[in-house]
Amino acid sequence: MAKQKLSAEALKAKRRRDLAAANSPFRRELRADSQRRRRAAEKAGRNLDGLDYDHNTGKFVPLSYNRGGTQSSDKPDGTKNERKQSRRT
Repeated sequence: MAKQKLSAEALKAKRRRDLAAANSPFRRELRADSQRRRRAAEKAGRNLDGLDYDHNTGKFVPLSYNRGGTQSSDKPDGTKNERKQSRRT
């Protein structure tokens, strides 16, 4: 995927928005939950190389799969690829 071509001003605004989203209470909660689950799984001896916890499916999935578009079936996804990806769960 090509890098976005943004003006300096637009890039600053995007960085502010992205940081605000990443540090919202909801995202902090999800991040902490993922860390707890990952630590517990590793302590139990599970190999999690290349896996990420997916809150929509409730299990560890490949990193590439957990990059958006994996919402539950009652929530429609935007693109054809996202819909196809959601059907795989």
